[in-house]
Amino acid sequence: MSLRFGVFDHVEPVPGQRLDQIYRERLVQIERLDRAGFYAYHLAEHHTPAIHSLAPSQNVFLGSVAQRTKRMRFGPCVYVLPLHHPLRLIEEISMLDNLSGGRLEIGVGRGGVMEAFFWGQEADPETNYARYLETLAIIREGLSHDQLTYAGRFHSFENLPMYLRPLQQPYPPLWYMRNPVTAAMEGMHTIIVGSIDGLAVAVPRYRAAWEEHQGAGAVTVQGDAPMIGLVVHLVVADTDAEAMRIATPAWEKYRWNLAAPRRLEAERRGLTQFMQTKDGSFGFVGERPKGLPTRELRRDIDAELERFDQVKQGSHPNRLGGVALAGTPRAVLEYMEEYVATGANYFVCSFQWGDISHEDAMRSIELFATEVMPRYATLASPARA
Repeated sequence: MSLRFGVFDHVEPVPGQRLDQIYRERLVQIERLDRAGFYAYHLAEHHTPAIHSLAPSQNVFLGSVAQRTKRMRFGPCVYVLPLHHPLRLIEEISMLDNLSGGRLEIGVGRGGVMEAFFWGQEADPETNYARYLETLAIIREGLSHDQLTYAGRFHSFENLPMYLRPLQQPYPPLWYMRNPVTAAMEGMHTIIVGSIDGLAVAVPRYRAAWEEHQGAGAVTVQGDAPMIGLVVHLVVADTDAEAMRIATPAWEKYRWNLAAPRRLEAERRGLTQFMQTKDGSFGFVGERPKGLPTRELRRDIDAELERFDQVKQGSHPNRLGGVALAGTPRAVLEYMEEYVATGANYFVCSFQWGDISHEDAMRSIELFATEVMPRYATLASPARA
C-alpha cells in the first residue's frame, strides 16, 4: 500500500547544549529529512511550565524550516488555538505558506487549561473549548475569503480586508491530533499518540466517522485522501543492543520531561484544580468539555505512560513502553508489517527525544531513510498552487 512518512517533534532540551546549538542541529536534521523524501515535519506547541518544547513560537522556527527545505511539507501540530489571536494566525499562516511555495500543513487543538491559566486565561474547559471553536471558525473564514465578517463571543469583525492570503486554496490542509473521530467530523487528517494496538482501533473509527460525516470516498477540501498515522519514537542502530542502549535512558528522560515539570509546578502552587482531574493528558489539562466524541480516559500522563509500559512488555524486546521502537532496520521492518496491517497510511517518526544526541538521531534518520523507507515510501507531494 501507499505509505507516507512524517516526523513529529517537540525540540526537547539536550543536556549540556545551548539553545542555539539545539536549533542549528535540528535544522541539519530537517534538511536530511527533506532530501530523504519525508512528507512533512510536524512541530508541537507547549509553553511554560512545560520544558519539553523549546520552540513554543512555532512560526518563528518554521520560517527557518521553510527556507532550509525544498520539497518537504511542514507545520504546527498543533497550534493551541485558545492561546492565539485569530488574525495574527491568519497573517502568519499566509506568510509561511507563501514563503514555502505552498508547503504548509496546519494542525489545530484546544490545548490544556493549565497552560491557559499561566497565560492569564480562564482555567475552565468549556471556555477553553469555546475559544478553540471560535478561533478555528475565524481562521477558516479569514483564510478562504477576501473579507472577514464574524460575530462571536470573543472576537467580532466586519468586512475586514484579508490582504494576506495563503497560496493553497481554500487554505492549507488541516490536522487534528489524538482523537480520530473529532478529526473525521471536521474533515481533517489525524495523528494519534499511543501504541500500535491503539492505532488498530483508531483507524476503523476514523474511517467510519469520515464516511458518516464527509461521505463515502470523500476527500479533504484540498482534494486529498484523508491521512491517519501514529507517532513512533525511534532509535535505529546497527545492532539491537546499541539501539536499546540509547533508547532505554532516553525513554526515562522523555517521561520526566513530558510530565514532571508541570506536575511539580502544580504541586508547588497548590493548583488542585489541575491535580485532581480525571483526564489530564500531557499533564493536568483539566476536565474535558462536554459533548466531545469519547476517547480513552486517563488520570494523567504518568498513568498513560505506565499503561504504555505494560503493552506487550517482554514479548517484543525492541519496544519500550509500547510506543518507542529501538532496533536494527530489520526490527523496524518487522514492526512496519504490523503497522501497515492496521490500515494506517501515514507513519510518523520521532527521532530525537529524551536525551538522545544529535549524532544518534542523525544515525537513526540515515538508517531509516536508506534501509526502511525505500520499501514503502512515496515521494513527498509537491507544493500546491
